[in-house]
Amino acid sequence: MLIRPIKSNEIMLLTDFIYEAIHQPDMSDRIPRTIIQDPSIWIHIDGFGTKADDHCLVALVDDLIVGAVWVRCINAFGHIDDSIPEFAISVYPHYRGKGIGTRLMQEMMKLLRIKGYSKASLAVQKDNAAVTLYQHVGFEVMGENEQEYIMTIDLN
Repeated sequence: MLIRPIKSNEIMLLTDFIYEAIHQPDMSDRIPRTIIQDPSIWIHIDGFGTKADDHCLVALVDDLIVGAVWVRCINAFGHIDDSIPEFAISVYPHYRGKGIGTRLMQEMMKLLRIKGYSKASLAVQKDNAAVTLYQHVGFEVMGENEQEYIMTIDLN
């Protein structure tokens, strides 16, 4: 597996990855793909790469991009404050459970430290198995609502 920054001609892949990032407990009855057009989801990828705080890494297996992690400072589900980047991560279903998500998260945290960020955040549905991954790499629950945990990590 190779992890590297996304190339500008690959940014359109984030439309696939944002869809795959949506927690879907019943994979036999998937949410329609048009859900990504909802403004609360589209904000994660709209114009990605045009802002200084947009950073994305991709994971390649056998020269195929199979996962992505990206951050941007946006007012979305995991918003803490305008200077704290919010994580989004996705690995194609066939490649999950192989440590790819963990490596992507770890590499993004290294990049954010180098860039001088002191904290990052994310939101995750409470029944999403990814909660364990986020806790494993150091995120902690700092708040919650009926459906989601808001998690942060101290990057210092």
